[in-house]
Amino acid sequence: MKIHTNVTEDIKFLAKSEIRLKILSELYKEPNNVRGLVKQTKITYSSISSNVSKLEKHDYIKKINDKYHVNSKTKVYFKSLMEFKSSIDMINNYDSFWDNHNLNQLSLDSIRNITDLKNCKLIESTPIEIYKTHNTIKKQMLHSKTVKAIFPYLHPEYPKLIEKVLENNGSVELIISQEIFKELVFRINGPIRRTAIKKGKLRVYNFKKDLNLYLTVCDENIGLSLFKSDGSFDQNRILISNDPKSYNWAMKLFNNMKMEVI
Repeated sequence: MKIHTNVTEDIKFLAKSEIRLKILSELYKEPNNVRGLVKQTKITYSSISSNVSKLEKHDYIKKINDKYHVNSKTKVYFKSLMEFKSSIDMINNYDSFWDNHNLNQLSLDSIRNITDLKNCKLIESTPIEIYKTHNTIKKQMLHSKTVKAIFPYLHPEYPKLIEKVLENNGSVELIISQEIFKELVFRINGPIRRTAIKKGKLRVYNFKKDLNLYLTVCDENIGLSLFKSDGSFDQNRILISNDPKSYNWAMKLFNNMKMEVI
């Protein structure tokens, strides 16, 4: 309990002052003296000097050969603070996507690493382009050799899109809700479906619990959509990205969901 209290107080002390965070940010990059910190941060000498003294007094930094260094414990605190800030910034940037939506099927690891999605782009349907989100995913699927997807509902075009991938010698791996399992599978052309299954090019997993998220991983491109808190699917918003971190985040989420059905 005492360790937890001390850590909390340390975090609060560092986060309370924007000046202290800027000082730590500079010292995290490289050791420096007060004049150097003033030059880098453009903050007054008196403010830098005062806060450097406080940081040194509380043993967050130490002076070695006329330059201040961040100690190991402070580096951990600072890194955690910056990751938390990045998470908050990312969520705020896409407030309409996250707010009032169901996040229950995002794993703890997915939530912990939510900043991996910071380079995503939010696509939203408009009155003029009401199918903008679907057409975005459709385009990704048509140009992909490998598709991994979590489909909580059946769009009429999905069977044909899956056929196109398989006809081009691609592979498809699906996690779908029990309600649409037979309907989707048997809408795929029989000979194409049977050949793909035999070759291991088509794998379909029946998710017997409710599916509350939508995910596609088409080659290096990902798409993520959520259900609203009222239980309805938000088909008007989707996060897309081709960033490697976003791809790894999506693959971990897909594999985590797959482990629940295999």
